[in-house]
Amino acid sequence: MGSIVLKNAEIITMNAGREAVFGDVLIEGDTITAVGKNLPCPDDAEVIDATGRVVIPGFIQTHIHLCQTLFRGRGDDLELMDWLKGRIWPLEAAHDEESIYYSALLGTGELIQSGTTSIVDMETVHHTDSAFEGMAQSGIRAISGKVMMDKGDEVPLPLQEKTAESLQASQDLYEKWHGYDNGRLQYAYSPRFVVSCTEELLRETARLSEMQNVRVHTHAAENRGEIAIVERETGMRNVEYLHKLGLANERLMLAHCIWLSDNEKKIIRDNRVNVTHCPGSNLKLASGKAEIPQLLDAHVCVSLGADGAPCNNNLDMFNEMRLAALIHKPEHGPTAMDAKTVFEMATIGGAKAMGLDDKIGSIEPGKKADLAILNLNDLHMYPSYGVDTLSRIVYSATRADVETTIINGKPVMKNRMLHTMDKETLMQEANTSIKRLIKRSGIPGQTKAVSG
Repeated sequence: MGSIVLKNAEIITMNAGREAVFGDVLIEGDTITAVGKNLPCPDDAEVIDATGRVVIPGFIQTHIHLCQTLFRGRGDDLELMDWLKGRIWPLEAAHDEESIYYSALLGTGELIQSGTTSIVDMETVHHTDSAFEGMAQSGIRAISGKVMMDKGDEVPLPLQEKTAESLQASQDLYEKWHGYDNGRLQYAYSPRFVVSCTEELLRETARLSEMQNVRVHTHAAENRGEIAIVERETGMRNVEYLHKLGLANERLMLAHCIWLSDNEKKIIRDNRVNVTHCPGSNLKLASGKAEIPQLLDAHVCVSLGADGAPCNNNLDMFNEMRLAALIHKPEHGPTAMDAKTVFEMATIGGAKAMGLDDKIGSIEPGKKADLAILNLNDLHMYPSYGVDTLSRIVYSATRADVETTIINGKPVMKNRMLHTMDKETLMQEANTSIKRLIKRSGIPGQTKAVSG
């Protein structure tokens, strides 16, 4: 792997001083080795002229479902439990190895196009090897795992697991994929949520996570109906129950956390649990709005995620940043979630949640070369005179402004051209796959919606 020099850019470093630098970034192999003005170019270096461009740390999304990318537009206008039981679980149950692979590629391609370089992903029960193969090919940096589901009502037969089998399949995937490509891909134990998991499975997940020092990725407190089920079955709320079972610690990554009690907030704060804010998904499923300003005030690590394509319809971090900045202002005031705070959540905050803030999340010597180059020279970004760059990115920019995405020192998209997958073939295979899954799932009224 050779050297790359990004020349003459505005560099949003997100280092400890949150400095912006006008100059160059030197990448050698997979690592940033220098940031500054007029850096010397190695003889073999590829030079990317970034004059008039903005270089940012690649976005980090800490809650994604790549296995659901093929289901985009198939779960509109439903609340969580109806969405799961009526659409998502039947479609996940219909997946095969090929469809999972193309779903992962479609999702990672979309993420790369919008400047996301790292994700925390949750797959479905089966065929997770194929998802990892797609992630490996795409070049994305990811923590991912098969979903674990050993209980629950109205769960399709293919998604019903026995506890021991679920744990063994997870272990096998951990042994195969954790640390792949010098750590670019890692494994996370991924119990779906308390509603779908026995106490035995969750306790064993806690033990394995501690023994192997790996992340646990799950959902919590997303929907009031879900919370009612958990309280009825356990006598506790979600986070209280997870804490009782030994899961509440710095390795735990909780998606949503909309309906938290005061005690649950205290558990999250005191045990350094990581929270992922998913505003687009939470609004579309009518789940509610997480109390993010309060969590940030309590020094909880909060990051951002688009969730899955069928509960958001896109995987665009620009959309999530803008929503995160806007939806809290009516209640907490115009300065509650400013551009700087939200951009931190989208970069270094995500790195901290993944346990990788010593490797990614900022542009500094010694960090992995995960970067995006933005071209903000278009009508929707002007006038630019005197406007703060983070304000322009959070409030005005779109995914179309991402020109180049570099992951692990490799340009996976350059000048809007994807380098690790064929776009036209992928779109064709996505349509072919969803036709097959809809027919197999037996969901009424869905076949006529397939076009192409």
